[in-house]
Amino acid sequence: MSIETAARQSLYRQTHARGGDLRSLANRALLGRIWRFASRHHRRLRLFVAVSVVSALLAVATPVLAGKVVDQIVKGGAAGVVVLLAAIIALVALAEAAVSLGTRWLSSSIGEGLILDLRTAVFDHVQRMPVAFFMRTRTGALVSRLGNDVMGAQRAFSDTLSGVVSNLVTLTLTLAVMLSISWQITLLSLVLTPLFILPARRIGASMARLSREAAIHNATMNTQMTERFSAPGATLVKLFGSPATESREFEIRAGRVRDIGVKTAMLQSVFMNSLTLMSALALALVYGLGGVLAIGGHLQAGAIVSLALLLTRLYAPLTALANARVEIASALVSFERVFEVLDLEPLIQEKPDAVDIADGPVEVQFDDVRFSYPSADKVSLASLEEVAALDERGGDEVLHGISFTARPGQMVALVGSSGAGKSTIAALLARLYDVDSGSVKLSDVDVGDLTFASLKETVGMVTQDGHLFHESIASNLRLAAPHATDEQLWEALDRARLADVIADMPDKLDTVVGERGYRLSGGQRQRLTIARLLLGRSRVVVLDEATASLDSASEAAVQQALAEALSGRTSIVIAHRLSTVRAADQILVVEGGRIVERGTHSELLARGERYAELYETQFGEQENSQNDEVAA
Repeated sequence: MSIETAARQSLYRQTHARGGDLRSLANRALLGRIWRFASRHHRRLRLFVAVSVVSALLAVATPVLAGKVVDQIVKGGAAGVVVLLAAIIALVALAEAAVSLGTRWLSSSIGEGLILDLRTAVFDHVQRMPVAFFMRTRTGALVSRLGNDVMGAQRAFSDTLSGVVSNLVTLTLTLAVMLSISWQITLLSLVLTPLFILPARRIGASMARLSREAAIHNATMNTQMTERFSAPGATLVKLFGSPATESREFEIRAGRVRDIGVKTAMLQSVFMNSLTLMSALALALVYGLGGVLAIGGHLQAGAIVSLALLLTRLYAPLTALANARVEIASALVSFERVFEVLDLEPLIQEKPDAVDIADGPVEVQFDDVRFSYPSADKVSLASLEEVAALDERGGDEVLHGISFTARPGQMVALVGSSGAGKSTIAALLARLYDVDSGSVKLSDVDVGDLTFASLKETVGMVTQDGHLFHESIASNLRLAAPHATDEQLWEALDRARLADVIADMPDKLDTVVGERGYRLSGGQRQRLTIARLLLGRSRVVVLDEATASLDSASEAAVQQALAEALSGRTSIVIAHRLSTVRAADQILVVEGGRIVERGTHSELLARGERYAELYETQFGEQENSQNDEVAA
């Protein structure tokens, strides 16, 4: 490796370092965890170290052989000897190229294998986190752990380890050979070492600061683009924002990134030119002092050539090793950030002896349920929320002794003011959260005692926003039934009153719905989520204001689909529209986290209390409006 190449690599790693210090090396627990991940590739690691040593030996052999060739030429040796030495140099070069390829393959396979292990571990762990975790965490910060931090950890093995091993061996061998040739020139060469190391550290630190500033501006621009380029964001800017203001803000940040790029390029150019100059001065020293010693008969001409070539083998590893501290510290920081996520225990876990719910109709039972949302320190990390410290205050109780039963096939409607606790009740049934006290049961089995797979198969939910992934219609439907055939998908769409709409689309089931399903209308999105529910064949259905934001025409289509979805199933319906409430077998009026009334539609109206008030203020107005439309 040349001086310039080593310097460029060192400068790049310093520029992109994530910070940290070597105190982490004293953390045996951290090092032990790193080794547990790396030990899965222990055979390749051992082979890699061995091949790195061979590579270093070959790198030192070439300068020595070149010196021998010059000596043979100067003293008029046999041509056969010169040819033989040249052939050996060629063979060494071929061997060095082959070993270099082998080293690169080993380091990349170890590094990529580590990426696979870490990414899989983090992804699987994050999937087991509760909904509260995702409600608090910034998605970008979480994705960064799977991207930047995992890559940083990987570089510890694919780049840093290979560099440290090969550079140590190369440096040791080079010094030994140079001292054996001329201790005077070797010592003078070492005197020039700071001229190579200090610029790299100083300019590297400056470029690292510039790189971090550029990363901040780029992240801000990415956030601005992500928010403004989404369908809701673009609509918001067009309705209320100022495109000119948005452009100015973006241009200011992009201009700063441009300025940083120019300054970084100039710093790098100055640094590389300085190293080239220092390298030339070092070679001048070798030729000058070596020439004097050779003329005086104290040194052979071939030795001067060997020393000049070995000089590059000396400064390159010295420059790289001097900055290995930054690379190691950066890798340790990346490992710590990855392990930080892995150490956050999921608040909701499947019990080792969890059971499946029995076949047949299912009864839903809430018995004196009390619940408060978990505090941030139980479900999140400050670094993922990008705050200095998490809020450790305990959540206030939001449900106070909720008790009711929905018998098999019955519909229970939840009504009440916004924020009364209706959606929280639905979330507890699906075990998105665990209760603080009391119990939520399905056919006399606590949901906490069920396997996640059984609970998912038993309880299906349709939410108000009807969330869909940016994938095809078929992919979104198969979330509920991965092995469903196209015929089964069309059957579910037909029952959801959506088959005709999908059939008219050019790509039919392969139609991509867009981000969050924005290529579909609100009613179509809701019917698609209902089709997904039907495909899953859930025995308990939870509808969380499934028609709240739809117009009358869309609501009518969705209501027909809901009637199909609710038929023969136990259902919990958070009611918003009058038609759904009237059909319920039991209506629960929830206020302030308590059930203040319960009964049928007619019974509650006759009492003239809270439900009657809601009916008059909300549902009654809707009914009067519909009656006026019919009369007109």
